[in-house]
Amino acid sequence: MSSNAVLSPSAQVVQDALRRLGYTHDVVELAATTRSAREAAEAIGCRVDQIAESLVFRTQGGQRPILVIASGRNRVDEERLAEYVAEPIERPDADYVRARTGFVIGGVPPIGHAEAIETYIDRDLLGLDAIWAAAGTPHAVFCLTPDELVAMTRGRVAEVKA
Repeated sequence: MSSNAVLSPSAQVVQDALRRLGYTHDVVELAATTRSAREAAEAIGCRVDQIAESLVFRTQGGQRPILVIASGRNRVDEERLAEYVAEPIERPDADYVRARTGFVIGGVPPIGHAEAIETYIDRDLLGLDAIWAAAGTPHAVFCLTPDELVAMTRGRVAEVKA
């Protein structure tokens, strides 16, 4: 795994966001897809729980986006999430995700979105030394620590797993 000299446009958006936030992490693009947590772990050579999956939901009434960054081994408890946001939630379609985040499903990063998004971080990620997050495409990732994830997203650490 090595840093590419030239990143795809969506991966470059994430690289630029990292730099703007003061981080020196490098986005890497892989030949293998990282669309699912299992695929990402295999491509990177890490455990599935080290994959920080970005899952987008939307509130049913206000239609506002909600981002959950979950450990790759966990499923999100949607009822608990609805309690956190004080409104019923649903899974949006791909067009909604692209419009609100600026990225395609399978490549949604924790930062660099088209608009500010309320973010919840799976408490289970905090017990890990290093995690890997999507970086704008289903082939791009970057490595970071859980503390960095919390700081860069200003996300709320919460019990989100089912």
